[in-house]
Amino acid sequence: MSWEYITSYETLKNLGISIGIFLLFLFFKKIFIKDIFELILKLSKKTPTDFLSYVCLAFEHPARWLFVIIGLYVALGYFPFINQSDPIILKLIRSSIIALISWGLFNLSSVSSHIFTKLNERFDLKIDQILIPFLSKALQAIIIAISISIIAKEFDYDVNGFVAGLGLGGLAFALAAKDALANLFGGIVIISEKPFSIGDWIMTPSVDGTVEDINFRSTKVRTSAQALVTVPNATLANQAITNWSKMGKRQISFRLGVTYDTPKNKLERIVRKINDLLKNHEDIHPETIIVAFDQYNESSLDIFLNFFTKTTVYEEYLRVKEDINFKIMEIIEEEEVSLAFPSRTLYFDSQTHDSCR
Repeated sequence: MSWEYITSYETLKNLGISIGIFLLFLFFKKIFIKDIFELILKLSKKTPTDFLSYVCLAFEHPARWLFVIIGLYVALGYFPFINQSDPIILKLIRSSIIALISWGLFNLSSVSSHIFTKLNERFDLKIDQILIPFLSKALQAIIIAISISIIAKEFDYDVNGFVAGLGLGGLAFALAAKDALANLFGGIVIISEKPFSIGDWIMTPSVDGTVEDINFRSTKVRTSAQALVTVPNATLANQAITNWSKMGKRQISFRLGVTYDTPKNKLERIVRKINDLLKNHEDIHPETIIVAFDQYNESSLDIFLNFFTKTTVYEEYLRVKEDINFKIMEIIEEEEVSLAFPSRTLYFDSQTHDSCR
């Protein structure tokens, strides 16, 4: 390429046109973002569902770069130093567009959990909540794998050979990634057996709290102290899991001790009144109510109480328990009976006392 060609009028004119076209597309990009995209977003919010809004937001940044790529391609038609129809240029342009589409789909899949949740509620698809984030992560992995394979084919890379190579090295890969595979299969076991769902309160030997998320590797649990604990799926799948959210009712069980000087008739009335209180309480489950004079303790006559609240929500459970305790206290006061506390009486032999003196 000679200096005369570079400094010629035709070359400089084409160079100026090329730069002007590229700058014009950059200007179109700003106009699109400032006016057109905002208009499309406002119109999408007026639709019955939020799906179109999710699509617009997911493809916002890829659309910006699409103007740059199209502007670059059109500008190359006048650029004097690079041939627009060069196979490498065409492959790079097509690969860039594929990457942008994959970027937008990946962004959309990142909010697919919200989309799946709303579709599940709207059309009653009966998809378990624990499956939704797992589907979202799987969708992201599929999008990445497909986009890489398509771009590889654009550059004439043998994807089949790569897959065959993975097959030959499968044993080595499995040994190197055995923990990751164990967690993956642990997640599949959790999803298939469904011992809990998103939002459930669970207790295991390693964690106690509310399930917030599950992915390929781990499950995230929020404890009562608001700490976020990440438990590997392989660990969780091999542990005993208590799902407190699946309780149909919640137990209250304790012993109430009264003093030994309580008359038999008063003790009988206390047992009867507490039993009537529990049977007529709207928040107490009527099926299992036990109130009985249970045992002669060292310093008290013990009444055994065992019953269940209808609610399993911890805050409501405490409110019901408090209400029952106050009403039992009123019954004790009405009968003028004293609650016992641990005590011990010592007896001295008067003859022994006189001899010691």
